[in-house]
Amino acid sequence: MPPSLAAVAALRGLGLRSLTGPLPDEPVAWVAVSELEDPTPFLEGGELVLTTGMRLTPANAAPYVDRLVARGVSGLGFAVGVIHAAVPPELLAAARDRGLALLEVPRPTPFIAIGKAVSQLLADERFEDTRRAYAAQSELTRAALAGPGPLTARLARLLGGWALLLDASGAVRHAAPPGARDRAAALAPELARLTPARPSGPGGAPASVAVSLPGEHIVLHPVGLGGRPRGFLAVGTDAPLPPVAHTIVGAAVALLTLQSEAPRSGRELRAALAALLLGRPPQGPAVPPLGSRGPLRVLACAGGTAVLDTLDTDPVGDRCLAAPLDGHTAVIVPDGSDGAAVRLLAPTGPIGVSDPAGRDGLGTALRQAEDALAAARRHGEPVLYHSDLPGRGVLGLLDPGAARAFADALLAPLRAEGLVESVRAYVAANGQGEAAARALGVHRHTLRTRIRRAAEVLARDMDDPAVRAELWVALAVTANEDGAIGQAGDSHRGSPEIA
Repeated sequence: MPPSLAAVAALRGLGLRSLTGPLPDEPVAWVAVSELEDPTPFLEGGELVLTTGMRLTPANAAPYVDRLVARGVSGLGFAVGVIHAAVPPELLAAARDRGLALLEVPRPTPFIAIGKAVSQLLADERFEDTRRAYAAQSELTRAALAGPGPLTARLARLLGGWALLLDASGAVRHAAPPGARDRAAALAPELARLTPARPSGPGGAPASVAVSLPGEHIVLHPVGLGGRPRGFLAVGTDAPLPPVAHTIVGAAVALLTLQSEAPRSGRELRAALAALLLGRPPQGPAVPPLGSRGPLRVLACAGGTAVLDTLDTDPVGDRCLAAPLDGHTAVIVPDGSDGAAVRLLAPTGPIGVSDPAGRDGLGTALRQAEDALAAARRHGEPVLYHSDLPGRGVLGLLDPGAARAFADALLAPLRAEGLVESVRAYVAANGQGEAAARALGVHRHTLRTRIRRAAEVLARDMDDPAVRAELWVALAVTANEDGAIGQAGDSHRGSPEIA
């Protein structure tokens, strides 16, 4: 939830003072500064409006307040000591009469300080929402390891409401708390809306259905991929779900879908991998042993099902966990056994190998292995360790074809204007015009004119470091005549032209 008006007014250092009594818990969605007599066409509602009263008169004070109240602003902040020495009595009377919270803003407090303070509070709230969603998803993942019943129960506790997991016919599979089972019959008519008209093709079924009842808000989701749903998840709460709660419900639906779609062996394997990612010891007869509790590595293998077949033929495979992913197969192997695993799997295709990691760091290790595999594919190497990537520089991570296409498109307008070398010098000087002009042997005003023209043809701000970074990559990519990407840090192989 956005910060309340009372929380904003209580911020130390702003000196805000309520002139209309105790402040309500009205949320402040944003801060809007306006001196217009009618700012409401530019407001959405929920703003704290700040003004110096430049156009305020005794006659228009009441209509001004009426418009703000009708628009649904959270409050009005009036700066004293700028246009008016104090808040005009007509404005104060109108605010009190119409229930609009009115804050006095002292002369030393700039409006920008209030805007920054509210922006920080909003950013803190978004971060807290993300943290809560991440923690809830971790809890749901742990519960999912024990099955759909514990997952349903954990979801109900996280939402502070109830949850029902129904099968494809609408029968209750799991209910949390148990009394929620009685709601299934009332939800039956809504389930038809989540079932596509044609199981084999698009039927226009919605991704979810929301139902509002007196004192209760219900959301239903189908469970499963394609065709008719394999089941349904229904959750109910006293109030509408905030965005973070929808994220949590979406995570539960994804976990239930994974359980419903995966074959038994796949579920056990994914459960083992999830346990490792969560730092829990894997359990179950289908989980291959990983040996000691020491460091592990992740191999990203391009060989597809051949990787799994090969692991089944060698004792090395008894110490590995493997899971097919999108476009490759991930293999978890104890550190020290990676060499044997690489030698065994090398004939199946390129392999990327992560750095050693603990069981709680396998998510990062997987990304490292995938990055190394991508680089191995680009450079035609059979095996590439992630630890070898930094020495190749950022340019070594780029796909040559895509990188050159990007560079040619970005530099084409500059080539047409004969501005490439001027821009190259400007980028090499990190946007310092004097240094770039000296490198080119031209007057600084000449260079400034060229850079201004470059900004016009590119429609980009040359003072933006991100823009210069893109130009640096493009210039480095095209530094070699043979089409190969330049060396790390290389953006030119000769001295700039003297114009």
